[in-house]
Amino acid sequence: MSGADDDVAGIVAEVFGPEAALPHRVRLPGGASRETWALDVVTPGGRRHELVLRLDSPGGAGEAGATLAAEARLMRAAAEAGVPVPRVVAADDTPGGDVPFVLMERVAGETIPRKILRDDAYAAARPLLAAQCGRALAAIHRMPLAALPPEAAAGAAEDPLRRWRDVLDLLGEPHPVFELALRRLAGSRPPAPGRPAVVHGDFRNGNLIVGPEGVRAVLDWELAHAGDPLEDLGWLCAKAWRFGSPLPVGGFGGYDELINAYEEAGGTKVDRGALRWWETFGVLKWGVICVMQTMRHLRGGARSVELAAIGRRVCETEWDLLRMLRDAP
Repeated sequence: MSGADDDVAGIVAEVFGPEAALPHRVRLPGGASRETWALDVVTPGGRRHELVLRLDSPGGAGEAGATLAAEARLMRAAAEAGVPVPRVVAADDTPGGDVPFVLMERVAGETIPRKILRDDAYAAARPLLAAQCGRALAAIHRMPLAALPPEAAAGAAEDPLRRWRDVLDLLGEPHPVFELALRRLAGSRPPAPGRPAVVHGDFRNGNLIVGPEGVRAVLDWELAHAGDPLEDLGWLCAKAWRFGSPLPVGGFGGYDELINAYEEAGGTKVDRGALRWWETFGVLKWGVICVMQTMRHLRGGARSVELAAIGRRVCETEWDLLRMLRDAP
């Protein structure tokens, strides 16, 4: 067995006991700093558990935002708030431990956006998704700030424009459209929210498990932080997550469906102009991320065809930003 296989087997034995059988395990694609495995575990009584295991890759701990144990605490708090999430079975990132991990129940369904947006199996779900996302976001935004790790809770005081301007400057790449967008956004910033909320940080098509009836689970909590709740709504509406669809909310719905469901579920009143600001911010952020990923490849940090291909998205994002800035009031 490889070292990773040994880690998986060791975690299963730790959680379910040494007599538990592991008839199925496969590493899922994606993830540089963390590994994701699909597992089937059979306990001595014959019960089968269908699970997902996330664990830090060697040398990758701490690179992907919140620790795995912090993610587990967030997911448990999310479940208590009414957010659909996988049930956490076990988690550990004790200093000096073998491998930090979080083990959760496997939720059946689809995560690939193009299948969600095009396959007949999800035709009945698509008209429901925008409203379901609105309700899920309202639940996320009423989670207690105490669910966040301290460093993420402190993020409410951070200026998001300053952060991404600094990232762009450190890349050392000239991108006049991004500079223009940063200046325009700085000059049209909406008022700060009355109080910060728990912000998921990456709520979008691709981080949702969807079944024929709609959203079954919200995934990837590692970027959760305190901030303006409209950040999540704007990110969901960013063009990158429409995957070729003309519909603005994740490629599956309209603004009204999202906003009405969000407000009816207890979310704060949505200012349309502020939502547009955060959507524009999301497009800008995605453009800078595309540059970051491309530079990882070009500068030898992580040679990858996938990272290299993301480079072509930079000019697409610049074009999207120019059109949004042109149409801004």
